[in-house]
This record gives sequence, structure tokens and C-alpha cells, in this order.
Amino acid sequence: MTGASKGLGLALVTQALQAGHKVAATSRNLNALEQGVTNHPHFLPLQMDVTNEKSVAEAIAKAIAHFGRVDVVVNNAGYGLTGSLEELTDAEARENFNINVFGSLNVIRTVMPFFRQQGAGHIFNISSIGGFTGNYPGFGIYCATKFAVQGFTESLHAEVKPFGINATVVSPGYFRTNFLEADSLVTPKNEIAEYHEVREVQSAHQHQINGNQPGDPVKAAHAIIAVAESANPPLHLFLGQDAYDLAYQKMGRLTKDLECWRVVGTTTAFDEITA
Repeated sequence: MTGASKGLGLALVTQALQAGHKVAATSRNLNALEQGVTNHPHFLPLQMDVTNEKSVAEAIAKAIAHFGRVDVVVNNAGYGLTGSLEELTDAEARENFNINVFGSLNVIRTVMPFFRQQGAGHIFNISSIGGFTGNYPGFGIYCATKFAVQGFTESLHAEVKPFGINATVVSPGYFRTNFLEADSLVTPKNEIAEYHEVREVQSAHQHQINGNQPGDPVKAAHAIIAVAESANPPLHLFLGQDAYDLAYQKMGRLTKDLECWRVVGTTTAFDEITA
């Protein structure tokens, strides 16, 4: 489990331990991780930087040495980023991808040889409903990172199925964690005043939505654990009524666009050549 010192990650750690599972959890901040769960015989806290391949390899090796094997990996490390596409710098955008996308890929590449050897395993990649529908002004780069998580998890699912390994992408809606607080939601260094709607959306997430999210992270953890224990786990797991509503709205808009532009979109093949 990556990103386990707070929020959904910490809820998942505590609920998995309560359910009788053995848990190796990682965070850049080992002290915060150790404070979150204290003195549990089946808990192994590890310091790890998901952007550092050596750090990832060392942490996974320690987990396997301690418990004998690893059966489930949860890629939860990540952070939110606001800002219009125009005002975010290249460095700001790349850093969000570095953590939210490439960090998970580092973990996947490292753990897969062990999963293939044991012929079993389950990888959970935590995305967002913002990885399924990107209709959030000011969250374009963050949504792009989560769309990437959706895409590579679908490919991963197809690639690892022959080895007896499962992959699930989790798309939560709004859950009452610290995700929207200042230490987890990064704002642009150079705001452009003309983006009034972006500022309104940004402010709403920081002040009105933060602390009032409808989702209970403990119940989200229970849902993920139930999927991990299932004999037939889904590829896609949406969490929250809001996530379901937004997903159906996106599918409705997509279906409408497909049907409205079917004639134009399907008349693009080469004309038949007749003698």
C-alpha cells in the first residue's frame, strides 16, 4: 500500500488490519505512518519514495522478506493539482504525472516478477471519478493523470490475466479525507486573473466541498477489501453515489455524441474499387 499515512490509504490500512490481514504500508513520511497505526503485530510501516525505483524495490523486498509473500498491492500515492492548462507550468504538470502516474508504474514493474512467480496477485490502482469524466475546470492536469491510470490499468488487466493476476482501477467520488486540504491540494504558482470560473471551482473545492464530502473513507475501504477478497473482482470499481451519477452522465453524453455524428464518423473508409 502506497500513500498510506492519511486519508483513504490510512483507512484502508486500519480496516484491513481489523479484518485480519497482514499489511505492509509505505509513505515518504515514516513518522506519520507509524503514528497512524501503532503496535500492531501484523503491520509493517516502510518509508518509500514512489518516484525512486531503488526505494520502491527496497520497500517491496522488505515486505516480502517480512511476510513471505505479497498478494495485494494498492497504488494510492498521489496528490491533487488545480489550475488551468494555460497557467500551470511544465514543471508543475510533470511533477503531478511523476507522482500520480509514474510512481504507480514503478511499483507495478517491481512487484510483477513476484506476482508472476507465485501465479497470483491483485493490483489496485486508485484513480478518481475525475479519471473517467474530465469536466472539471481547473483540474485538467490532475484529471489527465487519473485518465492515464484508468488507461494503463485496463491494459495491465489484459496483460496479466494469463498469469492468474487481477487488476482493478478504483474511481472514488468525493470522500471526506484531507485530499482538499492545503498539504494535499496544490494550487498554481502563477494564477491568471481572467480565469474566473477556474478560481470559483478551486475556491469551492477548498472551502465549500472540503469537510462536507458525502463519502465515508472507512466504507470505501470496506468496499475495496470486499473486492480484494472476491473470486471474480471487477476491472472497474466506482465508489460513491456521486461517482455513479457522474459516470452515467458521461456515458450518456458519449452515447449522444456517437449517435449524433454516426454518419460523419463512420463514412471514413476507403471507397471500394470496382473493375
